[in-house]
Amino acid sequence: MEGLGLGYLGAGIGAGLAVIGAGLGIGNVAASAAEGVARQPEATADIRTTMIIAAALIEGVALFGEVICVLLALK
Repeated sequence: MEGLGLGYLGAGIGAGLAVIGAGLGIGNVAASAAEGVARQPEATADIRTTMIIAAALIEGVALFGEVICVLLALK
């Protein structure tokens, strides 16, 4: 029974770290995009497109981490 509790603890910590990492990553992407638009307003469309693609990739990695943590919790 003790091993099961540690599995739940590990899954919870892993899920939390995945969410924190995704939040920090998207925050950095948004900050860089805002800085890029401020420096070069005519490139807004290109910067926005790149930012959306990067945010989607970051969210995909975070979702993968969450799925792994759920699988660990249900094992």
